[in-house]
Amino acid sequence: MKHELAKQYDPAQVEARTYAAWLERGYFRAERREGSKGPYTIMMPPPNVTGQLHMGHALVSTLQDILIRWKRMQGYDALWLPGTDHAAIATEVKIVEEMAKEGLTKADVGYDAFMTRAWAWKEKYGGRIVEQLKTIGCSCDWSRERFTMDEGCSRAVKEVFVSLYEKGLIYRGERIINWCPSCKTTLSDAEVEHSDHEGAFWHIRYPYADGSGYIEVATTRPETMLGDTAVAVHPEDPRYKDKIGKTLILPLVGREIPVVADEYVEMDFGTGAVKITPAHDPNDFEVGLRHSLPVISVMNEDGTMNAEAGEAYGGLDRYDCRKRLVKDLEVGGFLLKTEAMTHSVGECYRCGTVAEPRVSTQWFVRMRPLAGPAVEAVKSGGTKFVPERFEKVYYHWMENIRDWCISRQLWWGHRIPAWYCGDCGELTVSRETPAVCPKCGSARLTQDPDSLDTWFSSALWPFSTLGWPEKTDDLAYFYPTNTLVTAYDIIFFWVARMIFSGLERMGETPFDTVFMHGLVRDAQGRKMSKSLGNGIDPMDVIARYGADALRFTLAAGTSLGNDMRFSDEKVEASRNFANKIWNAARFVLMNLGEDEAAPHIPGELAPEDRWVLSKYNGLVRDVTDNLEKFELGLAVQKLYDFLWDIYCDWYIELTKPRLAAGGDQAERAKAVLVYVLSGTLRLLHPFMPFITEEIWRILPHEGESVMVSDWPAYDEALCFAESEAEMERVVEAIRAVRARRAEMNVPPARRAKLIFVTPQPEPFRRAAAFLERLAGAAAVEFAQEGFPGEDMVQIVTGSARIFIPLGDLVDLAAERARLEKELVAAEKQLAAAEAKLQNEGFLAKAPEAVVEGAKENARSLGEKCVRLRESLGNLG
Repeated sequence: MKHELAKQYDPAQVEARTYAAWLERGYFRAERREGSKGPYTIMMPPPNVTGQLHMGHALVSTLQDILIRWKRMQGYDALWLPGTDHAAIATEVKIVEEMAKEGLTKADVGYDAFMTRAWAWKEKYGGRIVEQLKTIGCSCDWSRERFTMDEGCSRAVKEVFVSLYEKGLIYRGERIINWCPSCKTTLSDAEVEHSDHEGAFWHIRYPYADGSGYIEVATTRPETMLGDTAVAVHPEDPRYKDKIGKTLILPLVGREIPVVADEYVEMDFGTGAVKITPAHDPNDFEVGLRHSLPVISVMNEDGTMNAEAGEAYGGLDRYDCRKRLVKDLEVGGFLLKTEAMTHSVGECYRCGTVAEPRVSTQWFVRMRPLAGPAVEAVKSGGTKFVPERFEKVYYHWMENIRDWCISRQLWWGHRIPAWYCGDCGELTVSRETPAVCPKCGSARLTQDPDSLDTWFSSALWPFSTLGWPEKTDDLAYFYPTNTLVTAYDIIFFWVARMIFSGLERMGETPFDTVFMHGLVRDAQGRKMSKSLGNGIDPMDVIARYGADALRFTLAAGTSLGNDMRFSDEKVEASRNFANKIWNAARFVLMNLGEDEAAPHIPGELAPEDRWVLSKYNGLVRDVTDNLEKFELGLAVQKLYDFLWDIYCDWYIELTKPRLAAGGDQAERAKAVLVYVLSGTLRLLHPFMPFITEEIWRILPHEGESVMVSDWPAYDEALCFAESEAEMERVVEAIRAVRARRAEMNVPPARRAKLIFVTPQPEPFRRAAAFLERLAGAAAVEFAQEGFPGEDMVQIVTGSARIFIPLGDLVDLAAERARLEKELVAAEKQLAAAEAKLQNEGFLAKAPEAVVEGAKENARSLGEKCVRLRESLGNLG
């Protein structure tokens, strides 16, 4: 067959066709094969079902695809299981917004009609991100695609909930929770993001009921004082020993509240007295439980003040209430002082609204019994974090964990499998919908209206997607999984919860390695966001440069756990790399006959053949080692350097005379060109799957596809250390001569004699033809140590000194005239610059930056004059 590639690589003409061929041939499907190395499993972090691919998705998807393609080529039964998340808050918000355009609310349509709309929304938009993942080249097993609310996952969620409830690890109780007044739902601690806000400490006088004075307390949320039910002091604080048990009058409200003693209070912080609002602060809630204090909630779900706040403040927004209340405190003589300060404030991760701690009856997971084994699983090495430093973050969170609030005031999601009896009040938690109350037999049962936190179902993802609670073949073979690839910012949301869920349900950790990657930032290092308008759509990048260029850029920017900066310039460089490979492949193919043999190593090798084969063999070892260590960025750089520099710029150039001459030497050169290119394409394939497949299918090969070919293995027989070292000396010499010629502006056509002084002349003697062709040598000669080298340019490398007659490089008379003219001009400019610096008026009036610029200019001109005089001196 004729081996031909198009003149230019056009990703748009290749990528869709290639991906369709992979799908048609079933290459992505994982199966248990005889003789394989066993299972290797990655679970895709499920993106939001109604979302669009953003640069973070593109990064995590690329990294997973690199690993799964590599392991597949190594001979593993590689399963990359894809799926999407129902994304409760994000999806419900979208649906509510659409309904609002029709003038409808959730209450207007009811639960069943709302869920019908939600499923319709999912069907309409749910496939968008899946198609985008295919565009980037994800080789997932789409036949196993899952959704967190599909029938199997829903069954798993219900089973885990009921089982944990039966074990006493899920309970319903009144606790302080994080509340989003905008989304109108609870938030787990992990769903609250903190940022610095400008605020104040308001110092308030709380008078004793008996008129004997007052206690000073300070707060950053004065509106919550309307729900105060005590002031707490430390039991050993001498300032308040005789005050414990007395009562205070709550300013503006008039309610009597006690002074209680509690070790929660820090004596050396502020006045040592703390207002206690059990309904609006988690620590105050615990103090309230210890002292049996009333719990008075003064806010509504939407962040407005309720009737408990009093007639003057009821109905006001919390911040409007704050302003009016502070003014009233000041007028009433209760405000002692106000201190401006910056403090950390919790915000809803979804909408950015400041979260409000409020008391509420919710469902919780009891975390202490689950956290202990999850910590031990990492400490014992059952699961390791890459890089290791993220283990400290994991430990800190797990060892300081609070019970997890899992109920959400949303309809889209897994509804809590709990029912309340309308007659006797009995609570029933069941795997199946009960027909009657098990206590009184009443049929008046109402299901809990809340749904579960999205992360509850995501925590079960590694085993629910493989068929659990059924004992499936997939679960037996592919669980536990191997590598979880995820961003460091969801350790709390997802990673920790999967680990303790896997241990509790399956008895073993769900994955052996957590590979943490950083965030993709813009060229200035800023986080990509809608508010900054600096987000970049991966689909736009692919349309302009191709998927391979995007993938290569993302992989190249990967440094274990660190953020990367993304720019068009980097993608352009990756596209140029793709074009370089394409052009090299075209050159190789143009020199092949119609019936070339499959890649092989010829029996007789030239020095440059042994050199490139040895370098390639080292590349195989290094790239494999880098991938084993998850050093994907280093692997990419080594592939780039080898292909661009060693293969394209050197080896192809070294073979051109042999190819032109024909005969056996040409055939051997062709064989090595094909062998090394074929092997390097296999190494590059996980990173740039489309272009490697397109070239590989035209190149002489064995097998159906590069995707299912064998990963190259290091071969000791290809380690030609001596030949590699010798050729490196030659390459170093050619580079050094080229650099010196460039410095001296020597025209490429001008030839010059090279005289080598070296204890090892043979490599250079054998490479004389290369030196003539690639270093512009008119002749290659050798001299003994002590060679005078007069009127010659001298170049020193690690293995030789190279002398070049100056007259061979330049026309001495013309060069001397040029240098003298340039020196006169430089000296004139220097004199003017020095005169300017001696002008007192200039030094006194000019800005400091201008003066420093003038000084730097004078220094630069002085150095230029020195160099020009040295160059004239070298001319003799």
